[in-house]
Amino acid sequence: MNLDFTPEQDAFRAEIREWLAQNLPSRLADKVRTSKHLTKQDMEEWHAALHSRGWLANHWPVEHGGPGWGAVEKFIFEDECAMAHAPRIVPFGVSMLGPVLLKFGSEQQKSHYLPRILDGTDWWCQGYSEPGAGSDLASLKTTAVKDGDDYIVNGQKTWTTLGQHADWIFCLVRTAKEGKPQEGISFLLIDMKTPGIEVRPIYLLDGDHEVNEVWFTDVRVPAANLVGVENSGWTIAKYLLTYERTGIAGVGFSTSALAELKSVIAKTEKADDPLFAARVARVEIALENMKTTNMRVLAAAAGGAAPGAESSLLKIKGTEIRQEINALFMAAMGPQAQPFIPEALDEGYNGPRIGPEGAAWAAKDYFNNRKLSIFGGSNEIQKNIVSKAMLGF
Repeated sequence: MNLDFTPEQDAFRAEIREWLAQNLPSRLADKVRTSKHLTKQDMEEWHAALHSRGWLANHWPVEHGGPGWGAVEKFIFEDECAMAHAPRIVPFGVSMLGPVLLKFGSEQQKSHYLPRILDGTDWWCQGYSEPGAGSDLASLKTTAVKDGDDYIVNGQKTWTTLGQHADWIFCLVRTAKEGKPQEGISFLLIDMKTPGIEVRPIYLLDGDHEVNEVWFTDVRVPAANLVGVENSGWTIAKYLLTYERTGIAGVGFSTSALAELKSVIAKTEKADDPLFAARVARVEIALENMKTTNMRVLAAAAGGAAPGAESSLLKIKGTEIRQEINALFMAAMGPQAQPFIPEALDEGYNGPRIGPEGAAWAAKDYFNNRKLSIFGGSNEIQKNIVSKAMLGF
């Protein structure tokens, strides 16, 4: 199934494509295409370029720096960026905290934090998961105890993506122990330079330092950094997670990866395998169907509604598609996908090549993307959300 676009929307696509051709550095595009490690400077460079053009916060209202796009324009932009191998927009400030502040933040919080997200002054990370609170997020243990005009925070967060670069972290903290677990959670903004915060790296299989543990020991946080009212954090958390899950679906990433997969297949013996071709066709059909669902969710968000159970459907199907594409890459390359040299994923590597084009990162993407169906709420949890919200079970 193909989506039909108006002449105006086709012209908009051409504008995006031309701008990317002129402003996306080939060095960055090549690093993204070959899954090389991006530095903080790489991500900041692309953030600044999009902000300069006014396209960074493309789902924010115009009065707060958004471009005023509808669902179709946002879809086209993300699709073209993925096909051009642009770095992803780091989501924590722009796509997660931004919408939360716009809906739940005070006027003072909006006026202070939103411009700093846009211009890159503040780099944010997310403090949700804990060792005993992943998909069962309501069981979190990190506490925030009121002490005059401050909260005293103690506890631990884990799997904190890019926390080593962050200036600030938005955290779910427990402010009450009575009643249901969900009723005692608050949403707090914490300066990462505050005494008592320790960031410990977690290194992945490919040697990349992407995630971290963050420890809080008697960290003093101004009560003015509370978003919304005390003990309303679960409502805010659910609102934010619907945006995160929609992003995890990765429609643009899958579109780009599928095109790359077809290019790789054409150079292997799998090009003449009808059973393998059928697997590729199935994932392509699923992706085209998911594009339509993604458009519906974007349209609802553009109308002011938070994505509902539809975002869970996108998360489930989107992660399954991305993982299947990764598996097809590995199957197409066969034994040539097995060797792995971590240094080959660093910029400036001049060592021996590993197999055909793409072999250096096929295994890395396959193993790293196993996490997609787990973080942001595991797919099993998403199916429970869908059954309860849409089927009444």
